Amino acid sequence: MRIITGKYKGRHFDIPRSFKARPTTDFAKENIFNVLTQYVDLDGAEALDLFSGTGSITLELISRGCSRVVSVELDRDHHRFILDCLNKLGETSVTPLRGDVFRFIKSCKQQYDFIFADPPYALKELPTIPSLIFEKGLLKEDGIFVFEHGKDNDFSDDPHFVEHRSYGSVNFSIFRTTGKASE
Repeated sequence: MRIITGKYKGRHFDIPRSFKARPTTDFAKENIFNVLTQYVDLDGAEALDLFSGTGSITLELISRGCSRVVSVELDRDHHRFILDCLNKLGETSVTPLRGDVFRFIKSCKQQYDFIFADPPYALKELPTIPSLIFEKGLLKEDGIFVFEHGKDNDFSDDPHFVEHRSYGSVNFSIFRTTGKASE
């Protein structure tokens, strides 16, 4: 796993082979972050990484200047790996939480400039996640939510949907609190 750009650009972390979760590919990660530059300035932003897995997105967000990142991951080993990566970087601006994402969403009172979610593609609740984010008001005004999902999901009818991007087998839907973007 590699950090693409920012203050930790080029740093590598070896993911244990026993992990079920795999990080978003470098190709997909680099491309989606390039697209995001037209939507959000991550420098100083507060971000939330749901279903953090290996922590690839959390580390990228911190490297790109987010002032604070909350990382939520249920799996004990994955959570420990994220903690180890943060310790190796000496990074203290991340709050790595081990817990259920749905419980976190229900109890969260904080709002964020940027939210990223990469649930397991086979998760039965996957289609409900965008509406939960908006129902709970987790995004600040003009906040951006990026949702990684499989090719069989289509969120284009959601009132907050902005655009869809596909990079190989990786699909991203981008949402904004202000609704559809004017072209």
